[in-house]
Amino acid sequence: MRKTIVAAMLGAILLAAWMLRAATPVRVMILDGESAGAYHDWQHMTPVLKKMLDETGVFETTVVTAPPAGGDFTRFTPQFSGFQVVVMNYDAPDERWPAELKMSFEKYVSAGGGLVTVHGADNAFAGWPAFNEMIGVGGWRGRTETAGPYWYYRDGALVSDSTPGTAGSHGRRVPFQVAVRNASHPIMRGLPPVWMHQGDELYARLRGPGKNMTVLATAYSDPSNAGTGHDEPQLMVLTFGKGRIFHTTLGHDINGLSSVDFVTTFQRGTEWAATGTVTQKAPANFPTANAVAYRADLAAMDARYRNGLNGLDVAAPR
Repeated sequence: MRKTIVAAMLGAILLAAWMLRAATPVRVMILDGESAGAYHDWQHMTPVLKKMLDETGVFETTVVTAPPAGGDFTRFTPQFSGFQVVVMNYDAPDERWPAELKMSFEKYVSAGGGLVTVHGADNAFAGWPAFNEMIGVGGWRGRTETAGPYWYYRDGALVSDSTPGTAGSHGRRVPFQVAVRNASHPIMRGLPPVWMHQGDELYARLRGPGKNMTVLATAYSDPSNAGTGHDEPQLMVLTFGKGRIFHTTLGHDINGLSSVDFVTTFQRGTEWAATGTVTQKAPANFPTANAVAYRADLAAMDARYRNGLNGLDVAAPR
């Protein structure tokens, strides 16, 4: 009888702890403040990312904006430890952050803080070894073979390629298929094996250390659209010390962000980076292998939406 009572009490305590955890929102910092060019419109993209997170009821989101180029970084001391995950919608050169700030961020992630990098954030900090280990692969900002090999899928396996050359390329922003490479990962569980992503930049020729990196999904970089002819990594997870990282190359602009697959994987990836688990279900309107699906409410947050959803590139700027 006594054992039964003790077991019941223990069960009640565990249930109460689980309910408290479930009711406590995940604390998220969205970090923005700079991009290498106007083509990454972080000022308008951040509110879209915040809306995606806030609407789930899972997250409590705070936006932290870094000083611009030439600003005073001596007073920019974000308290990373107050958050479970940092979402980086930010792209700055190596010299922008002082050594103390870089060390603070390294300590945060290695101690178990989560990190999510969105699209152009993998262009940032090309010469910062720890950051490049966190993201696995990156592009532009002078990256060459010294940053690490190219990474892509060939014959169903992830391969590295040490061929010399610059890092980073893409073609015109058109819809493309995304293929799942790790269906058992919590972020990908329940998603179709192939789906169509709304018009976006398909990042290719990314290179880096690739350490502790698992590729979740790839996309074929079509040579007819300035592509490599390889299945290029698009969604990845990594570890850095005790920290978990979700890296998505998708989401060049609000048009790309509004794709339902971006929303789903971003929401799930942020939860996983913060907690190691995913509680969010895949939506019924997830895209199929041959049809895109997008959120009109998100797309309409771009002032250009009134001119039509697909105001895509004719040429292919970075």
